[in-house]
Amino acid sequence: MPEQRFRAVFFDVGETLLAPHPSFNELFAEIMGGLGYEVTPADAEEALATVAPSVSEVIGKTRTTWSTSREESRRFWRSLYSAMLAHWGIDDSSGAIFDVLYGRFTSYESYRLFPDVIPTLTACRAAGLTLGIVSNFEAWLEGMLIEMEVAPFFAFMVISGKEGVEKPDPAIFRLALERSGVAPEEAVFVGDHPRLDIEAASKLGMTGVLIDRPGRYHDFEGLRVRALTDLLPIVGAGAA
Repeated sequence: MPEQRFRAVFFDVGETLLAPHPSFNELFAEIMGGLGYEVTPADAEEALATVAPSVSEVIGKTRTTWSTSREESRRFWRSLYSAMLAHWGIDDSSGAIFDVLYGRFTSYESYRLFPDVIPTLTACRAAGLTLGIVSNFEAWLEGMLIEMEVAPFFAFMVISGKEGVEKPDPAIFRLALERSGVAPEEAVFVGDHPRLDIEAASKLGMTGVLIDRPGRYHDFEGLRVRALTDLLPIVGAGAA
């Protein structure tokens, strides 16, 4: 692709730039172990696969937003965690276990950037690209990115918990386009979900790039990368 084709790159955050550490399943098992329950990462993976094959499927069933306010987010995660606990026959009607889980999963210390993030952002910025965030996340995401010292890479952050709108609503992508001052065809959107991220951005005329770190989407027909640095030649920011 010609190097001057794109002027901006927008990034999803969860599973694109960062993830729970050491993983969602391992952290879930660790928390449950601390509460006196024998739960392995494999148990957590199986329960999650049973009650909610993906977060997006749960959202689809409820047909509501889930990340546009702290209250909505808490309701969603309580529903998901409660279903996982019920799968093991654990009653959390009091919400005590949820409070511990939610507290850990909303702690900055529970997340890590992927190793390829800083090199990719550095190369993109050096190439003169405007970088932005478009994420379905609670408002505290901004503080975490500041703590991780990556916030200065981004000209703006469009976070559903602050804006009151979430992907795949085209309005959240339009906010990014407005704040970057670029046309849709001049922007790339990078995310880990084919429908919420890539399909939604592409409908507005942006170029979508699926970051598929685990290799789940072998049949995806669009642009797909396994590492974030593989994005660089696509956006004209040098070789991976």
